[in-house]
Amino acid sequence: MSNHDHTKDDSLVKVSVENTTGILELNRPRALNSLNDEMIRIIFGALEKWKDDDNITQVFISSTHEKAFCAGGDVRFAREGMASNKASEIYTFFADEYRMNALISEYPKPYISLLDGIAMGGGLGVSAHGSHRIVTEKFLAAMPEMAIGYVTDVGISWFFQRMVGALGHPSPALAAFLGLSGYRLDAADAMWSGLGTHLISSDNTEAFRNLLISDGVDAAVAQYQLSDIGESTLSQWYPAIEQCFSCGSWEKIFEALKNSDNAEFRDHTMELLESASPTSLVATAEVFVANEDAADIHQGLAHEWTVGKELLSSHDFMEGVRAVLVDKDRRPSFSPASTADVDVQYWREKLHS
Repeated sequence: MSNHDHTKDDSLVKVSVENTTGILELNRPRALNSLNDEMIRIIFGALEKWKDDDNITQVFISSTHEKAFCAGGDVRFAREGMASNKASEIYTFFADEYRMNALISEYPKPYISLLDGIAMGGGLGVSAHGSHRIVTEKFLAAMPEMAIGYVTDVGISWFFQRMVGALGHPSPALAAFLGLSGYRLDAADAMWSGLGTHLISSDNTEAFRNLLISDGVDAAVAQYQLSDIGESTLSQWYPAIEQCFSCGSWEKIFEALKNSDNAEFRDHTMELLESASPTSLVATAEVFVANEDAADIHQGLAHEWTVGKELLSSHDFMEGVRAVLVDKDRRPSFSPASTADVDVQYWREKLHS
């Protein structure tokens, strides 16, 4: 049965109830489901409503796009807003998004995301904090904020440091690597790292959804989960990641990276870092340090916003979004141009004041 407030089919997030499952379908295909303020309000409103509704036992979020779950927050919108003196509107957008991330993180019911394709930035914010992160072989994820002069946000700098995969324990070094390098995780990486909780075949997504709705998430997982995905590149690189990215400050990380004897890891990471904003790298490394000890996701998000709010009005954010998403020339001119010229003490004090 569908409930009566089933939103019309052209809405940016389709909201419905089937059996005892609250269903959210991201439906902004032309923008690869980039989250705008309207989408965030719809998701937050539905989750608030279902939270204490005894007729809803679980929430399922997926995408109507065949290749993308969600490409992130709408940073072009954020850049335009900051450029046209609408800062308070943009701050509200981010505040709403982070409030939604925290609600998902603390949700009292199973929150199941089906990640059958691309999930970037804010796309991880609307999925990773939930209890079940179902990935398929088409999964591809990254936190690419360094390239746009921003910060690893939506609570992910906090979450990455708390996910437990094949290692059997959280890894702050792995977290910092993923956030600072913008490395793209495939399905094997997701399962190894703990970003994914279950793996299913992309061919079975419809059947999985149907069984989940009729019998619940445990039954659907038991029926469709796959065990073998092949080897994760992250698992092979892990000793080098641990060696380089548990150093804390960006300066120390970079020094260790230059001297890493894993050439494949070193060269790939250096290549990823070429397009990164020096200010973002230095400031975000400090956010990871601060969030290793953050008490909860609220404090984690607050640390991210301390840095993010300032970066939004910076030259690098304007320039980074221009280079990646507006002109797409991938040739940003960041200032300062070197991490050596970024005042790390300034960011450290901001985070600990």
